[in-house]
Amino acid sequence: METKILIATDDERSANVLRAILRSQGYHSIAVGNGEEIPRLVHPEPPDLIILDVAPSGMDGIELCRWLKQAEETQLIPVIIVTTPDQGEARVQGIEAGADDFLIKPIHRQELLARVSTALQMRRATARKLSLLLSMKNQLAKFVPAAVRRMIEENPTSPRLEKREEDVSVLFVDITGYTKLSQRIALEQVTALIERYFSHFLDCIHEEGGDIAEIAGDGILALFQSSDPREHAHKAARAALQILKVTDRLNREHPDAGTPIAVHMGLNSGCAGVGSTRLEGTLGSRWTFTASGSVTNLAARLGAAATPGNILVGPETARRIGAEFALEPIDVGQLKNLEDTVEGYQLTDTITPLEQAWLTRRHFATPAGESRDAISAPAGSYVTRP
Repeated sequence: METKILIATDDERSANVLRAILRSQGYHSIAVGNGEEIPRLVHPEPPDLIILDVAPSGMDGIELCRWLKQAEETQLIPVIIVTTPDQGEARVQGIEAGADDFLIKPIHRQELLARVSTALQMRRATARKLSLLLSMKNQLAKFVPAAVRRMIEENPTSPRLEKREEDVSVLFVDITGYTKLSQRIALEQVTALIERYFSHFLDCIHEEGGDIAEIAGDGILALFQSSDPREHAHKAARAALQILKVTDRLNREHPDAGTPIAVHMGLNSGCAGVGSTRLEGTLGSRWTFTASGSVTNLAARLGAAATPGNILVGPETARRIGAEFALEPIDVGQLKNLEDTVEGYQLTDTITPLEQAWLTRRHFATPAGESRDAISAPAGSYVTRP
C-alpha cells in the first residue's frame, strides 16, 4: 500500500523541496499551504505521517499538533514539526503538544529521510500492536460477560468488579437428559448439537439485554439487570419463552439430529450479590462473574424441578410479570437445600389484550383502602389457562 504523507507549510519552496525528496523514495505526498485544511484532509483516510510547519498560514502549528494528538481518530499519526534554528521555544512547545520529531531548516535530504523512516516504522509497529490487542479483545469477549466488558471499558485501570447488592433476574437454562444423551451419541455429535442450540439461546438472551454469566456442559446461567426491577424480570421472561420457541423450531428443522432436544428453566428475581469471585489455588487464581445468594439458589432449584419444556418462576418474578404473562400456580414440593416451601409458577406465554383488560378490571375492582398499584400484579391475579 502506498505511503501517504501530508505536508502543511505556506513556504512554497520548502514544500517543493520536501515533495521532491519524498517522491524520490516512492512516497506519495500532498502539500497544503493553509493549516486550516488539515482537519478536512485527515478524514476519512488519514495520512501515514504529517510534516507540519510550526506556523502555517491560518492556524498555529503547535495548536494544530495538539488538536491532532488529542483527537482519537488522529492521535496515532506521527507528526514532525519543522522549525527554524531560532525557534527553540517552539520546539519545547511542540514536545508538550505531542510532536513525535522535529526538522530544522534548512532541510537536509538524509536527515529528512531518516526521520521520516523512523516515524513510519513507529507508526507500523504501533498499528501491529493495536491489531494484536484488538484481536485479543475480540477473542476474550467470547468468554467475558458483557457487563464485565462495559465496566472495564468505563474504567480500564480500576473497574468496579467487587460484589455489590443489585436487583437482578436470574435465569437457568438446562438441557433435559443431557447425561443420557451424551452416553447414547458420539462426543462430536453432542458438541455440534450443544453449539447449535446454545448459539440460538445466546441470541435470545442477548436480544433481551441479558448477560451470560456461566456456561457449563448442559446449562446456561444468564443475568438480567435494569434500573427498573420490573423491566429486567419481563426481559428474562421473554428470553425464556423465546428459548422454548427456538428449541421447537430447531427440533423441526433438524429431525435427523436424533432425539429432539428439550430444555427446562428456572427464573427468579430479587437482590443478589453481583460481581466477581476470586478463587485462589496453589497454581494460580481464577475470577468468575456471577450473582450469588438466595435469589440465585432458588432460580437453580426451580430449574431443577421444572419438567421438560417448562419454565418455573419464583414468587417475586411472578409478582413483577403477572400482569403481562400467563402464569399457572404449581406445587413444586420441598426444593432441595431450601428450608421453607416456596410458591412456584409455570410461565406459559404472554397474555392477550383481552386477558390484560380483564386483569386490569379485576384489579381495580378491589375494595376501598386496598392496593390499586397496577405496576405489579397482586397475588392471586395471574391469568391461568386450561
